[in-house]
Amino acid sequence: MTRAALGRLLLLAAGLVLGGLLLREMGAAPGTEWVDRYVRDQGLLGETIFVLAGAAATAAGVPRQAVAFLAGYAFGAVLGLALALLATLLGCAGVFFWARAVGQGWVERRMTGRFGPRLRPMVALLRGNAFGATLALRLLPVGSNLALNLLAGMAGLAALPFLAASAIGYLPQTLVFALLGKGVRVDGAWQMALSAALLAASLGLGLWLMRRHRAGRAMAGEAAP
Repeated sequence: MTRAALGRLLLLAAGLVLGGLLLREMGAAPGTEWVDRYVRDQGLLGETIFVLAGAAATAAGVPRQAVAFLAGYAFGAVLGLALALLATLLGCAGVFFWARAVGQGWVERRMTGRFGPRLRPMVALLRGNAFGATLALRLLPVGSNLALNLLAGMAGLAALPFLAASAIGYLPQTLVFALLGKGVRVDGAWQMALSAALLAASLGLGLWLMRRHRAGRAMAGEAAP
């Protein structure tokens, strides 16, 4: 990893800690009032409401990090991690299967049209190695979770590698933001510091995987007759 990339990772981690401290000083964060009213201390009913609402939210394009933050705020780091991961994966699967059912063929048509230059590299990346490419993209906090779910479904990727890579790739950032949510609620500075360190590690791994994957494709292309 270059010094510039490392510097950006450290800057992002520092921003995460500062954001957590700011939210803690404000005494509230978006969505926490709803969680306090309908989810926290409601037992299985609250957990079910949260998972269903979180799945619907991520399927509609709400950032998965926000769902993880609220899960950590409501349930703590461990249970919050599990429920946020379940909600995010359900939202991902719902969009993926819907797109595969109604949108197959759209990608091929657009690849021959004006969107072709933009779509072809991403579709080729995903089709070349659905698991590896999806894992690398999920580890990076860039792009749109919803757009990737739609594109993967419309491109006809196999469900198992896509969903398995998504679940693994979601894990680090889900833990990061669940820890941040818990830290905001219980005034836990160490949770925020740990979440920043985990975020930096997750981003570094995602960048490494993406570069390794692209390098492998380039070498394969050069070796082809």
